[in-house]
Amino acid sequence: MHNAAALKAFLDSKMPATWEMLRQMVGINSWTLNPAGVNRVAQFTAEQFASLGFIAESVPSTNPRFASHLVLTRRGTTARNLAFISHLDTVFPPEEEERNNFRWSVEGDRIFGPGTHDIKGGTAMMWLVLEALRRQEPKVFEETTWTLLLNSAEEMYSPDFGHMCRSRFDRDTRAALVFESEGRLGNEHLMVVARKGRATWRVTVSGRGAHAGGKHSQGANAIVQLGHLLPRIAAVTDYQRDLTFNVGTVSGGTVLNRVPHEAVVEGEFRAFTTEVYQSGKAALAALAGPGEVKSLVDGYCCQIKVEILTESPPWPRNAATDRICRFFEEAGRDIGYPVNLQERGGLSDGNLIWDAAPTLDGLGPWGDNDHCSERSADGSKVPEYIEVSGFAPKALLNILAILKLLEAAD
Repeated sequence: MHNAAALKAFLDSKMPATWEMLRQMVGINSWTLNPAGVNRVAQFTAEQFASLGFIAESVPSTNPRFASHLVLTRRGTTARNLAFISHLDTVFPPEEEERNNFRWSVEGDRIFGPGTHDIKGGTAMMWLVLEALRRQEPKVFEETTWTLLLNSAEEMYSPDFGHMCRSRFDRDTRAALVFESEGRLGNEHLMVVARKGRATWRVTVSGRGAHAGGKHSQGANAIVQLGHLLPRIAAVTDYQRDLTFNVGTVSGGTVLNRVPHEAVVEGEFRAFTTEVYQSGKAALAALAGPGEVKSLVDGYCCQIKVEILTESPPWPRNAATDRICRFFEEAGRDIGYPVNLQERGGLSDGNLIWDAAPTLDGLGPWGDNDHCSERSADGSKVPEYIEVSGFAPKALLNILAILKLLEAAD
């Protein structure tokens, strides 16, 4: 067994440097649609990992609204390699951070700030893990090729990042480890072994406009038709199969003295398995065609159009991921750090790559309230934060599990 006590002591000694790195990252606004800020985080990240011997590559996104993705590589002396996955962007526009005074703040065992939890804390975890391996396990560190892939637009849809990752995996890629935050259930630390797939959709109803006073009966009211559709869409949700449909936004009409000629609803649906995902997609598609709301004058009926806007496929439970997770469970037993697993409803970059390399998620630290910047006076709302005391113990788990993974592969 590797010297866990020496590793723990080293990790504790490096925590001030880790917090300083994270503090500077959090101080840079990297809202997805602030490409200049995202690129600044990428540059800062590359500088931090350069001291570990990593070479940076900037890969332009195929979406011109987004910043460039970042690839950091350190070549090893053998073909064996591991991929670490994180992202550069957050969900907070600069004006929201300013409005809510949302910035780096240490309060007891919590550090608040944009990205502390999702996912700059995960990137800092990557740095700490690799620094410890470099200093405490130099043979393993030197032999292994480490490839770090950071998405510039994870918080929005960026399928090109998945393609980029796949182009850098090969038969010697032992695993792709995603540094999104861990889950918690009591004292158990939860690794993520599956995630729901997600599709966003739009349903458009085209009716017929008419004067609301003089020719009301000639119109076909698109909003009324949409009103019939909304409960039918919501009813596709099936909790027994972990299929959820969310009606997100509704709009329609123009002025009050006109029978509305158009109405639109947008939303999303999610499912863990491909079978259930496809059944949800089919149920939505079945709504297309003529509606039941008609003009009383000539029977002209509303028309319903269904569109899938974006798709991120499910990451289902699979044997390759379960095998990697077992190394973390074993490492947890070795150090008295209980590890279990979860299937998580939210998306991550794991959805884009799980079938290209064995993938495990949840290697990041624990925190809470990601995507929240608000704080209420009564304490019922607090913004995103990361737990201070859990950071080094999670890094120790990651290191010991990675060592087990690499040894088993050899």
